[in-house]
Amino acid sequence: MQSVLISRSPDLLRLRNEGYEVEVRSGHLLIHGVPYLGVTGAVAYGTLVSDLTLAGDTTSRPGNHVAWFIGEHPRDRTGREITAIRHGTAAFQLAADILAQHAFSNKPPSGYPDYHAKMTRYIEVISAPAQSLQPEVTARNYKPVSAEGTGSVFRYIDSASSRAGITAVTAKLYGLRIAIIGLGGTGSYVLDLVAKTPVLELHLYDADLFLQHNAFRAPSAASLEELHLRPTKVGYLAALYGKMRRGIVPHEVFVDKTNVAELVEYDFVFLCMDSGPAKRLIIETLQTAGRSFIDTGIGVEMLETKLQLWGICRVTTSTSDQHDHVAQRVSCAANDDDDLYARNIQLAELNALCAVMAVTKWKKLCGFYSDDDREHDSTYTTNTNLLTSDVTR
Repeated sequence: MQSVLISRSPDLLRLRNEGYEVEVRSGHLLIHGVPYLGVTGAVAYGTLVSDLTLAGDTTSRPGNHVAWFIGEHPRDRTGREITAIRHGTAAFQLAADILAQHAFSNKPPSGYPDYHAKMTRYIEVISAPAQSLQPEVTARNYKPVSAEGTGSVFRYIDSASSRAGITAVTAKLYGLRIAIIGLGGTGSYVLDLVAKTPVLELHLYDADLFLQHNAFRAPSAASLEELHLRPTKVGYLAALYGKMRRGIVPHEVFVDKTNVAELVEYDFVFLCMDSGPAKRLIIETLQTAGRSFIDTGIGVEMLETKLQLWGICRVTTSTSDQHDHVAQRVSCAANDDDDLYARNIQLAELNALCAVMAVTKWKKLCGFYSDDDREHDSTYTTNTNLLTSDVTR
């Protein structure tokens, strides 16, 4: 009830997005962590309370201007109680689980238009003396808010989407089942980006260990102790991102003819693996089933005379209505037959860039980003700083 009410009430959602510690309990709105000056003149923290006027599962205009406070009566810099809001001091049993000590009254001529206006006005009055003494204190503490009981895949509320006002857009990604094949440099960055969307499940396929060199081209930073444990890539990354969300499923296997059929059950597949027969098998299986996927590739060469590198990032998209170009864009040669990949130079910034290009295109396909050109193949070249795309349809 609390999460639904907050998410559907613009005034409550604004309070939470602005960093106030918001709680809805027993028909009341509580703002915790409000700084004030107590009887000793020191900064203390209390809870501001208001009853709620509701219209179903959203708030209406506040029915009255009265608020209550849990804590000492706030005082000014001289030690006197703030009389501008004083209304009464007693044991106010507002609900079975809410006992306040003070009632406040501060009524604007036209009343309060919503609960954001009401609560922030009271907080302004209560906190002003404390902030004049210690300017850094604030009721906007941005305390993390758990998502338990909300049905969300996240372990804490996605405040980034709500603060930006794009929750309805983000919802287009809700409930999807995604697979990432290959969790090396590019695949791990794809995971980092997709894990922060509300997809239902993220299936990770890779049988390799997460070794020391992997730590230098993957998101975050592995400790020496973690590397000594020699975890698998998917096991290490599933545990890392499992701190943030649910629905990450590690598959400590390579994809081959024994399990490739699993991939057609997913809504979308990211291929972040080396060239080779396994890639050909996966592409043929997905295209036969009419499933959409993105293949990523990085090529880096050494310019020996200059001791410089040049690289190319490639992102190739295959959908049910446009896939004939894939055979010309994606190499399925064995590594030792493919000169571009022979040295297998991997760099974190190119891995990350390739992942960003891939995830951005996937979001275009989902309707998250506008997509006027509907390109299905893009490359970025480092030495010319050139981004090109194939818009053939």
